[in-house]
Amino acid sequence: TVLAYKQRHHMGRFAPKSEETVIHSPIPTEVVVGARCEVESSEPGLRKRGTVRFTGTTQFNSGFWVGIEYDEPMGKNDGSVQGERYFSCRPNYGVFVRADKVKVGDFPVEDLDIDDEEM
Repeated sequence: TVLAYKQRHHMGRFAPKSEETVIHSPIPTEVVVGARCEVESSEPGLRKRGTVRFTGTTQFNSGFWVGIEYDEPMGKNDGSVQGERYFSCRPNYGVFVRADKVKVGDFPVEDLDIDDEEM
């Protein structure tokens, strides 16, 4: 099969990792654990707010990462990836993003205008 061929000949995703891979820039000094932040979203008008819970390198990918605990369950994990724990939070509240997607500032928790009667 094509998959077996690529594995045998170390092609595509089976190729040896190059030392020349792109290393993303280090974490900016204002991005510190405990800081409130807003994360850039690919969806227009959607603001994802949370708290920085981790900064640094990880086992799951190269470069520098920022671990965020979102205020709402819009994340992908609970602070662990591939069995490695980087921080703790509730399931689906944690996410890891590149530092250039994080904006630190005075971002209070937003109150959702949902009454119990509306549910």
